[in-house]
Amino acid sequence: MVYDYGKNKSEHPEPVKAEVKGSLPEWLEGTLVRNGPGLFSVGDTSYNHWFDGMALIHNFTIKHGEVTYRSKYLKGDTYNTNMQANRIVVSEMGTMAYPDPSKNLFSKVITFLNHTVPDFTDNCGGNIIQYGNDYYATSETNYIRKIDPVTLETQDKVDYQKYIAVNLVTSHPHYDKEGNTYNMGTSIADKGKTKYMIFKVPAAGKGGSEGSPALKNVETICTVPCRSLLTPSYYHSFGITENYLVFIEQPLKLDILKMATAYLRGVNWASCLKFHPEDDTLIHLIDRKTKKEVAIKYYTGAMVVYHHINAFEEDGHVVFDVIAYNDNSLYDMFYLNKLKEENRAATSKSFCKPKCKRFVLPLADKGEAGEDLVKLKSTTASAVKEKDGKILCQPEVLADGVELPRINYNYNGQKYRYVYLTVAEMVESTKIIKLDVQTKQQLEWTANNCFPSEPVFVPRPGATEEDDGVILTSVINSNPGESDFLLVLDGKSFKEVAKVYVGVELHIDMHGYFIAQND
Repeated sequence: MVYDYGKNKSEHPEPVKAEVKGSLPEWLEGTLVRNGPGLFSVGDTSYNHWFDGMALIHNFTIKHGEVTYRSKYLKGDTYNTNMQANRIVVSEMGTMAYPDPSKNLFSKVITFLNHTVPDFTDNCGGNIIQYGNDYYATSETNYIRKIDPVTLETQDKVDYQKYIAVNLVTSHPHYDKEGNTYNMGTSIADKGKTKYMIFKVPAAGKGGSEGSPALKNVETICTVPCRSLLTPSYYHSFGITENYLVFIEQPLKLDILKMATAYLRGVNWASCLKFHPEDDTLIHLIDRKTKKEVAIKYYTGAMVVYHHINAFEEDGHVVFDVIAYNDNSLYDMFYLNKLKEENRAATSKSFCKPKCKRFVLPLADKGEAGEDLVKLKSTTASAVKEKDGKILCQPEVLADGVELPRINYNYNGQKYRYVYLTVAEMVESTKIIKLDVQTKQQLEWTANNCFPSEPVFVPRPGATEEDDGVILTSVINSNPGESDFLLVLDGKSFKEVAKVYVGVELHIDMHGYFIAQND
């Protein structure tokens, strides 16, 4: 059976007691919250792209060896407006919507003038993030939606622009041990400049008043000028170490002028995103102490990166691992017409498989032209100094065909050994793996007709070993007569600890966040 990506999924707002087969560790208590698209048609209208579907948030709450499940649609302005109109009237990245399909040309032009700077959707179906004590559903627009991670109730709508001048913001922030959150956004044509901004949101209780969003006390860490005023780079995540921030300015660019006229031209905003294979990829290294970019100019060939894995410092180098593509065919693959069963074979042929790549940036550029400045014995990655002083970085490939990386986050920004990933075969994951980035050895879990989501690692409290914990992943089970389930794997052996059968239909989602009981 092929998963139907375009089918509307049911919500289950009341908690459903799940059946645990196996034995959950006594220490495992908390809530795994996951987010992804779940509603693809309203009335007679349908979205064009899977990423556009309205956000359906679900969670697994684990307590005393028992698990309850629930799911709710994110009932923000986008959801409510669409439902009231009984049609899709709010545009998404891959679907341009028109509030009144009978509009004449004159009224369409007037509406276009109001859309020159788009008021983006608050359909936050990409991830769950934390600022202070609050949890938010997020995509990549200037809007996020506060939620209750246990009841899944939709709460306040928050506009980043009230606190910091960013139009687009990633849904993959970083957190330090003090509870501060670091994130990154793009400020488009602000005072004649387009720039990338990395900012810090303080931990709960640091200067904020009760009930106010932690964003009220946001601090700009640094800004990086865009190499082109009207074509900023698209990016989905960034890297962080103890002393540095890593930002990849890739040649997947958003054309702002085309985006401003997309509504009038009757095309979606995604059509304004173009990959430029003739351009280099710039690698920006920012010193967290000076808040300035390192003077050395690093670059590599054209590539597209969505997910950073980890970054760390070692013997005068910054090492960072990413999932990289040769082009941007991944986005196009998720148009719903391409996901239909009869079109999947052709879609699969155009899919550029990802690679897990390691880059190494030498922190000193002393050396002759043509010299490889990487002195680490543990990698084949290179960084060659060129005549103009720039450093050409070539990666080491750690693994092929993998995506949705997660690590033991206690090792974020530090030298680490293990990453947990899904194996990307066309659009559905058929297995998850544990990759040892030092030895390249892999352990895997797979089962017939089962499709796991992003694996989330939960460390055992007090653990001293990196892989001492469990992996949680929700699994679509297409075997007749069997229920979808939450899979629990041992972090060391990668063997099954438990399967938690929810008894209801799950949906394929994007990303998740585990909130431990004591958090």
